[in-house]
Amino acid sequence: MVNKEEQFNTEEKIKELKELKEKIRLGGGEKAIEKQHKKGKYTARERIEKLLDPGSFQELSMFVSHRCTDLGMADREVPGEGVVVGYGTIDNRLVYVFAQDFTVMGGSLGEAHAQKIVKVMDLALKNGAPLIGLNDSGGARIQEGVDALNGYGNIFFRNTISSGVIPQISVILGPCAGGAVYSPAITDFIFMVDQISKMFITGPDVIKKVTGEEISPEALGGAAIHNKISGNAHFMAQSEDECFEMIRALLSYIPSNNQEDPPYYTPTDPPDRETPELIDIVPANPKKCYDMRNVINIILDKDSFMEVHSHFAENIIVGFGRLNGRTVGVIANNPNNIGGCLDIDASDKAARFIRFCDCFNIPLITLVDTPGYMPGTNQEYGGIIRHGAKLLYAYSEATVPKITLIVRKAYGGAYLGMCSQSLGADIVYAWPIAEIAVMGPEGATNIIYRKEIANAENPEEVRQAKIKEYRDHFANPYVAAKRGMIDDVINIAETRIALINALEMCQNKREYRPPKKHGNIPL
Repeated sequence: MVNKEEQFNTEEKIKELKELKEKIRLGGGEKAIEKQHKKGKYTARERIEKLLDPGSFQELSMFVSHRCTDLGMADREVPGEGVVVGYGTIDNRLVYVFAQDFTVMGGSLGEAHAQKIVKVMDLALKNGAPLIGLNDSGGARIQEGVDALNGYGNIFFRNTISSGVIPQISVILGPCAGGAVYSPAITDFIFMVDQISKMFITGPDVIKKVTGEEISPEALGGAAIHNKISGNAHFMAQSEDECFEMIRALLSYIPSNNQEDPPYYTPTDPPDRETPELIDIVPANPKKCYDMRNVINIILDKDSFMEVHSHFAENIIVGFGRLNGRTVGVIANNPNNIGGCLDIDASDKAARFIRFCDCFNIPLITLVDTPGYMPGTNQEYGGIIRHGAKLLYAYSEATVPKITLIVRKAYGGAYLGMCSQSLGADIVYAWPIAEIAVMGPEGATNIIYRKEIANAENPEEVRQAKIKEYRDHFANPYVAAKRGMIDDVINIAETRIALINALEMCQNKREYRPPKKHGNIPL
């Protein structure tokens, strides 16, 4: 039996524990929190509570403390080491999370700070659950020197080892500079918030000192820059609240690890729904433009499409959706932007998305309408050969179900690059208006009948006649269908039905490749 003195000591210890935890939870203190709020930003713990299911967060390693004694650090308290780590749930699914606390030494990363992050990274990998990192940091803690750099190295290593095993999501909610940017770059998806997020290798001050160029942090590494120009980020939100909703939505499409199938949702959209409206959306004239997003939204389960990288390389569209309740990854040319040509950025964007889907057992639906790879010296000098090959490599490497629909144009190397049967497509459909050829009728005519046209009395009349002849004989889906390269030419109104049937048929697909350490993708 516990006597009164022992009971008193226990109560004192519990009170001490509560006070200590409360002090750590306060982070940098009320003034620092107020300053954070004035910037339109939440604190680390507020962010976690808004992201996760209410009351589900369990904090770990709260009492970890640095051991640095240099540059005034010996007596300096750093509550929580400037980062909050732990686990919780999103839609009742386990996730691990770390959130850098800018109110504590600017969220700077030191040895112990990194150890806390590494702790949850290891747990996420062992337990097969997504890892979400909320980044808001001034960078490496200068006082800790090489120990801080070593901490970054330990994080990068785990990002790499976990790649393709568990989903890794990076959320930039403040500054992320220097070496710190490489961890998000290795992860699967990067979210940024307009006017709040900043990401760059070297900041404006360093750039001005070294090159003399003056530029603002927003113009150098803001959300719009990385979503629209560099392509480093995948999603841009207008507020932190919207950002957290987007993260939760993304997780609804992807499995917790590479051994699981994606989440299944009971469909409310009938699998036998016909799609006659597509006839009016897609012009039969291959020179006319349209927005492929309209096609995607009609084919997929209603309101299920979540576009990825929507502001970057808009000549190709990638994103997640559902067909009869099952997650699919969609890759589609967009004729509304440079005619749907494939270029360097489009190839990189699509290849990266394809490889993510393949890692996490997400079937691929490819919608083709492209005249080819983009010509020009800028593309050639920029390495379109290497970058374009990434697309071929990614499709060929993927072993998930691959279903391709040729909507309209599919010429030359782009026909191959958009998951042709020769790259391993399980099923290839085409619409009756599809044109499949080495090149477009105009270009082919100019080459094949060059002399005949030049020597004719009326060159343009002959040229037009030959274009029609070529189109009638070659620029249609039936030549490829006769060769077995197209599995079926389908009624446009039955597109959704055909894709769902093909997806269901491929549900138990198994494909094996030669043993190897890993391939050597043309980076």
